[in-house]
Amino acid sequence: MPHVMNKLIGLSLFVCVAFSLQIFAQQKTINSGWQYSEDTNTWESVNIPHTWNKTDAFDDQPGYRRGLGYYKKIIFIQDEQKNHVHYLKFNAVNQEATVRVNGQIVGNHKGGYTAFNFEVTNFLKFGSYNLIEVTVDNSHNLDIPPLDADFTFYGGIYRDVELIALPKQHFSLDDDASEGFYVNYLEVSDKSASIEVDAILKNVALVHTPTNLNLVLLDHKGDVVTSRTETLELPAEETTTFKVKLPQIENPKLWSPETPNLYQLELTLTTEDGHVLDVKSTNIGFRWASVDPEKGFFLNGKSIKLIGVNRHQDFQGYANAVPTTLQEKDMELIKNMGANIIRFAHYPHARELYDLCDKLGIIVWTEIPIVNKVTDSEAFFETCMTMQKEHIKQYYNYPSVIMFGYMNEIFLRMAFGKSSEASKAKLKASTLELANQLEDVTRQLAPNHITVMACHLNEVYNETGIADLPMLLGWNLYFGWYDAEISDLGTFLDDQHKRFPKRSLLLSEYGPGADVRIFTRTPKNFDFSTDYQFKLHQSYYQQITDRPFMTGMTAWNFADFGSEFRGDAIPHVNQKGLVRYDRTPKDIYYWYKSVLVKDEKFIHLAVNHLNGMTLLGNDSFPVKMISNLNEAQVFLNGQLLEKVVFNNGVSEVDVPFVNGKNILHVESDVYSVEKSLEISRLEQLHFKDFKQLGINVGAHFYFKDLERQTTFVPDQAYEKGWFGYENGTPFGMTKTKNQGIPHNIKNTTSEPLFQTMLEGVTRYKVDLPTGYYKASLFFVEPKIKPTENIYNLSKVEVDHTKTQRIFNVLLNDSIVEEQFNLARAYPEKYGVTLTSNIRVNDDEGLTISLNPIVGQPVLSGILIEKIN
Repeated sequence: MPHVMNKLIGLSLFVCVAFSLQIFAQQKTINSGWQYSEDTNTWESVNIPHTWNKTDAFDDQPGYRRGLGYYKKIIFIQDEQKNHVHYLKFNAVNQEATVRVNGQIVGNHKGGYTAFNFEVTNFLKFGSYNLIEVTVDNSHNLDIPPLDADFTFYGGIYRDVELIALPKQHFSLDDDASEGFYVNYLEVSDKSASIEVDAILKNVALVHTPTNLNLVLLDHKGDVVTSRTETLELPAEETTTFKVKLPQIENPKLWSPETPNLYQLELTLTTEDGHVLDVKSTNIGFRWASVDPEKGFFLNGKSIKLIGVNRHQDFQGYANAVPTTLQEKDMELIKNMGANIIRFAHYPHARELYDLCDKLGIIVWTEIPIVNKVTDSEAFFETCMTMQKEHIKQYYNYPSVIMFGYMNEIFLRMAFGKSSEASKAKLKASTLELANQLEDVTRQLAPNHITVMACHLNEVYNETGIADLPMLLGWNLYFGWYDAEISDLGTFLDDQHKRFPKRSLLLSEYGPGADVRIFTRTPKNFDFSTDYQFKLHQSYYQQITDRPFMTGMTAWNFADFGSEFRGDAIPHVNQKGLVRYDRTPKDIYYWYKSVLVKDEKFIHLAVNHLNGMTLLGNDSFPVKMISNLNEAQVFLNGQLLEKVVFNNGVSEVDVPFVNGKNILHVESDVYSVEKSLEISRLEQLHFKDFKQLGINVGAHFYFKDLERQTTFVPDQAYEKGWFGYENGTPFGMTKTKNQGIPHNIKNTTSEPLFQTMLEGVTRYKVDLPTGYYKASLFFVEPKIKPTENIYNLSKVEVDHTKTQRIFNVLLNDSIVEEQFNLARAYPEKYGVTLTSNIRVNDDEGLTISLNPIVGQPVLSGILIEKIN
């Protein structure tokens, strides 16, 4: 870190730390027993971490509460503590916090993702109870980023709160809530390494105070590698930065994802006679990194292709108030997948995770949440600069942190907005000015790191020159999802590399949404099928690994995450994750493991979604088998089905499932796996071996409906002896969008059943044999427009004109509903089910008639159940 002052009045080598001495500094979490209120009238008991948006960000009502929340807690401070210096530390509060102690304001902090602390010594009553109050505000604030983003801005105190008591001489906590010291790697090679520590020491005593600063570097066994002791005189009532260089280390063990060798640096501040005042420690990882526009990323002089993920911090059932143990499991999942890099998006995450990245060997891109747009104001610029300074200082010492970033898709809102050209020009200029300031401060405060930013698919980043600022430029690209075709990724990257040959590039985001309940033989763009996710990721991986100039790729996203306004297959959730919101891996997670992990042999059968499915006719069904082995044998119900070779981590086998129980077994010389599946195979619609048939009208994919415990089969044109539509067209389907209506459907958790539909369908036939049946028909009105989602970036727009459609619903000429008017009778985007019992006579089958009166009828799904 820059600008330091030395006051070294003595030097001696220090061999060991006297750990038996009393440590005066005390630090404890005070997470339990807080009171929370939305209005200061009604209070409830809560523990930290806490957010008030855990449920309302996922309900059927648009929006979530953004405003004030109030916290308070009473703590007792012993009289013996009055000679200490006391701090309150908040590791993250979203997004603005005003802290009071005993009714007096002690400080305000803006920004929801970095830590902050306040000295509260003069506000405390010793030998008595003290009231801590925190007013939290997650309202939209033009002076605090992020202003706009594709994730939910949960409000609350969602990381640890700490009470810290320090002696009069201690490592300063006033430098943007850092630990009060910074480790600088002066020289690193495989032959030798040297480090220098900037120690920020504070003395609140009224007199100059002599102290000893002891530095000890330990290896992974706890043995001393090198050490040094400085005798320092701390000026009265001042904070002073001291530079201390450790003796050179010979033949250091280097840190990398393959061999995350760590040392431990212990820093101990003692009195002149050796009594311990304050102790700090940090991981030390000797490594050096660089990027080359032609050859990619280098670590310790060796070329490495970076393959990894982005991560958001929230978790199903917790929102952003996630226990640390669950978050730490994320890091283990990411490492077990074979990833060597993580981008902590779009803000600093819990510091415990960076510590794990050090230990597991995961390279870190960390950034602050300046996303989509900026405010051209002094206050906004000041908040951004403060945020980046806090970010760098708090995360500087982690050896896994190689990249510091500060902007993501910063022109996105402008690109999709309708402001004047003059306004756009002004916004471009102010954004570029802020980016320059942030780039400068990042290079100044974080030497030996790589600066980064990420852009979306728009020429504005090249036109403004903002793309030339960082040392490594990330492109967030969604070819085959929001834009063009999957294969266009490589074309775009080649063009950028040719036009800007001095830029180093990384694919910082990519990936389609995928719902594990949706699968198909014919994956299509924007259908949310796991099959399309598989197709796109495989192609992107190949296109990136084929290009030496690309430093690597980070998939969007590690896990599904909350984004309140989204209408994906699961509303309020962005489903681009390699694992689900509850961290259950999707099949694509195992594919990455198959190509990235070589030591741990495994076979994964991508069949969980098939259990309980309905198969029509005599067709087999393709099953993906994922493995890092070379070959295996496949058995169905004890009979050898096929010998397979795994090509690029996968083999696909057409499996002729039988009706009922199926045992699928795959084995090799070193590994075997077996799955039991229940399959309903319908050779005809006789309803003898099965009880129900679900049809996903207007869709090309299967939908496993957990709400109704059945798998709806894809739609088809009418085929005699089976079922199908006689007229109508799929609503909202285009070459590039195959979801139907991308909106939350109220009154259901089965959005994919309702989001697809046929419009203009007047006759639908199901050739049922004679018998009693219960028929359920599913509807939703598609043409009432909810809030626009700018993240569905397709240029194709669906006509949402508010209109009435009125039609009669009949089953074999029996009226089920007359004058059926969805727009008038039900709330916006409301899932409606009409159910009726019917007898089919003389094998006449079932004809569903939707007779139009006004407009065109719509139909989303059919469920037929045999009544005994």
